[in-house]
Parts: sequence; C-alpha cells; structure tokens
Amino acid sequence: MTQLIQQVGSVIGGIFGSPIIQLFAQVIAVYVVVIWLAAAYWAFRDMQLRTENALLPYVAAAFIIVFSPIAFIAAVIVYRIVRPQEKIGEVVERTLAEEALLAEVEALSSCPNCARRVHDEWILCPTCRTRLKRVCPNCSRLVGLDWSLCAWCGRDFERRDAPAGATAAGARPAAMASPADVAADPVAVRRPARVRPPRPAAAADATRPSPDALPER
Repeated sequence: MTQLIQQVGSVIGGIFGSPIIQLFAQVIAVYVVVIWLAAAYWAFRDMQLRTENALLPYVAAAFIIVFSPIAFIAAVIVYRIVRPQEKIGEVVERTLAEEALLAEVEALSSCPNCARRVHDEWILCPTCRTRLKRVCPNCSRLVGLDWSLCAWCGRDFERRDAPAGATAAGARPAAMASPADVAADPVAVRRPARVRPPRPAAAADATRPSPDALPER
C-alpha cells in the first residue's frame, strides 16, 4: 500500500514537474492576478461614476484587493449589491426630465376662476366668462391684466395722455414769440398776456366830446 502511494505521488510529481505544466500554471496565476487587479480598478471607476465623495472609490477598490485572488469574485458580488443603483449622470438626467415636465405643466394656462385650461390668445374664459387679457390700445396686441405697460410697443397704461387741444393752446404763445423777445424777457414770454375786454359803445360815446362843446375858431 505504501509503495502504491509512493508510485502515485511520483507520477503526480512528474506531471507537475513537467515544464509545460509549470508554464501553464504560471499563465493561469498571472491571469487570475490581472483579473483581480482589473476588478479592483473597475470598482474604483464605477464608484466614481456613482458618487461625488472622493473617498468612496478608494474604499471600493481596497475592498476588492483585500480579498485574495481566489475570493475576489465574492467581493465583486457583494460590491454590486451595496453600490448605489444610479449613476450621477442618470440622476442628473432624471432631475432635468422632471424639471422639464414640471415646467411644461406650469406653462399650460388655466383660468384663475374655474381652473379650466384656456388658450394663450383668449380674452375671456368660455366657461365662466372671466376676463383673461386685454387689448393694447396702441398696437392692438394682447397683454396681461396686471401689466403696467405693453411689452410689444412700450405703451404705459398708468400714464394718461393730455388732450390735444390743451397742448396746442399751451404751446401757441411760445411758438408766436420771437427769439429776441425770449432773450429779452423769457418770463414775460411764458406768461400769457392779459386781454382787456372791449368797452361798451355807450361808454365810448360818453367820453367823446360833443360838437357844441368844441371851441369856435
């Protein structure tokens, strides 16, 4: 029995002692080490894409390296279970999609009274007859009820224009004044002249001397 065990051991030793078997074993060992280190680098890069913490990628790579080259497969499985499920790019993309959807929903106009959807070019709500917009008297464009001026033509709704007759009457005396009068007395030019009312004809005849009262020559 002892001789049989010795013969089997010598055969096995001869097989493993073969240069070809030794070369094959070395290639397998190098392959396992490369896969082990590549798994650690993959965990490092994958954690960088999934978190903004600068320390966690090194922790993930060290977690893979701590396991022996034979047990690193179990470490990779554990890492895939505990890692964040979404990448930073996926989180940003989902956030932007939600914000775009929310902005689209907020952009839909609704009636302030009945909350029904209305068109942007409607002046009145067809459901409750609530006034939605008004027409600019200058450019005839639709403007909001709370606008203080027209965004299209710049018309100020809070300022009222003076009547044309009053403006023309106020500007007439200054237009009739000559440049010399303005230079001599600008205050007098701006002050409107007093117009004396015509005297009655009876008063004019009373002040005129009669022919009998004239002295004879």
